Amino acid sequence: MKPMASLPGKTVERLSEYRRTLLACLAENRNFIFSHDLAARLHITAVQVRRDLMLIGYTSVHRKGYDVKELIETISRIVDSEEGMNVAIIGIGNLGRALAAYFKGKRSKLNLVASFDTDPQKINKVISGVKCYPYDELEKIVSELKIEIAILTVPADFAKEIAEEVVRAGIKGILNFTTVPLNVPADVYLEEYDMITSIEKVAYFVKENKL
Repeated sequence: MKPMASLPGKTVERLSEYRRTLLACLAENRNFIFSHDLAARLHITAVQVRRDLMLIGYTSVHRKGYDVKELIETISRIVDSEEGMNVAIIGIGNLGRALAAYFKGKRSKLNLVASFDTDPQKINKVISGVKCYPYDELEKIVSELKIEIAILTVPADFAKEIAEEVVRAGIKGILNFTTVPLNVPADVYLEEYDMITSIEKVAYFVKENKL
């Protein structure tokens, strides 16, 4: 079975989507699903589903399709860290609070354990279910709580400086919600999410569908 690091990033994204969809199937008391059914729920092809599952060494031996529970367990072994990982949100403004509220309880192997901010009104308070620490204690808290992943929701003007500081603090993975592209060392994984680009993509296809 291949380790997650050997998989393409887009494949890992789809595996996460498969698992979320399969968990919904379990909630519907559905125990088996065919590749074309799983593909239809995610608006992709059955060929893509089968190719992704072959990459992780999973094939169905059931005439009824994939065993939902078994496939969830297989994907979890690939995607999740066995011991789990701790996550922090840097900047607990409106977006940070929304992400914290959404994040809590969604994945047992990813633990949102802290947020950081410079606003005295937020420091040492529990906001959206997570304690907010003073930003100037970042390195100390990252070490104490063994935080490996940081979600950046800070103003664009501070994004590069803060990215450098979280890397120095020992963070090994960054999800960047700011509008500023970041540069990080090769041993730090960076995922950048540009909401404006996503909205413009949606707007483009809405425009095209009108033609």
